[in-house]
Amino acid sequence: MRAARLHQPAPAERAPLRIDAVEPPQPGPGELLLRVTACGVCRTDLQLAEGDLPARRLPITPGHQVVGRVEAIGDGVAGWKVGDRAGVAWLGGACGVCPRCAAGRENLCERAEFTGWDRDGGYAELITARADFCFPLPAGFADLDAAPLLCGGVIGYRSLRVSGIEPGGRLGLFGFGASASLAIQVAVHWGCEVYVVTRSRAEQERALRLGARWAGSYSDPVPVPLDAAVTFAPAGDVVVRALEAVDRGGTVAINAIHLDRVPEFPYERLWWERSLRSVANFTRQDAREFLDLAARIPVRTEYDLYPLEAANDALLALKEGRVNGAAVLDIAGPVRAGA
Repeated sequence: MRAARLHQPAPAERAPLRIDAVEPPQPGPGELLLRVTACGVCRTDLQLAEGDLPARRLPITPGHQVVGRVEAIGDGVAGWKVGDRAGVAWLGGACGVCPRCAAGRENLCERAEFTGWDRDGGYAELITARADFCFPLPAGFADLDAAPLLCGGVIGYRSLRVSGIEPGGRLGLFGFGASASLAIQVAVHWGCEVYVVTRSRAEQERALRLGARWAGSYSDPVPVPLDAAVTFAPAGDVVVRALEAVDRGGTVAINAIHLDRVPEFPYERLWWERSLRSVANFTRQDAREFLDLAARIPVRTEYDLYPLEAANDALLALKEGRVNGAAVLDIAGPVRAGA
């Protein structure tokens, strides 16, 4: 089968992924074998490819927003059959027995495994995944539409929860890529007033189309004190900017697995019980709740399509800010086209 694999991290401009012909994987006990139809391209994939996120093993196949059809089933699996559609997301497994897992906080499990980091991901024609960490996908979403929901959508939903925003509250979104463009649809559905801060004029216009009350750049003052904010840009300066904009008692949730730095700032910006909280992964319950909600709203995705062979082009476009919403690898493109 074909897979776009990372052998050695390098800048996106140097095309760090290589299209390899590799032996197809086989499902072990408790696993599914999926034929991949679509895989979203995430900023975490870019950070892994460039080395900002240290690789846990090499070579590795990135990709953790995977949509596919069950092709084979390992021993001990119940509830799935060949031909079922399944989604695979960032959290690829957890121990299930540690105190954090027992408390429903499997996103913090020290033995957790992650798709595209510990386990080979979806930049490939086939993937194996733990059956208990795969998700049925709402029928209303086509494969290409569903892929961005599986990371950007789910982690954006968890970020809203971590921020503590209440229905009708004033919410700030700092940075407006794929995840924020899905989170805003949930927040608007909850009746929140949403204020978006992003450098890109095109992203500001997209935010307004999706229901933002206001959209501006980082140099513009947010017109109202915010009850909560979520930062999506992997820059510490943005975290401080969001902290400046939240009201007393407000929380800034940092939606990032890697942050360049948090610059020094005066304590007065944090005082009055303002809070900074990181968002680490998500739980399966988060994913189930979000996918159900996304189908009911319904959440709509925007994306640019790339064939598997152009995975490096997708990473570079993401790095350079040339992606319209999300980027998705159309793995089954030739099949869809009848080739």
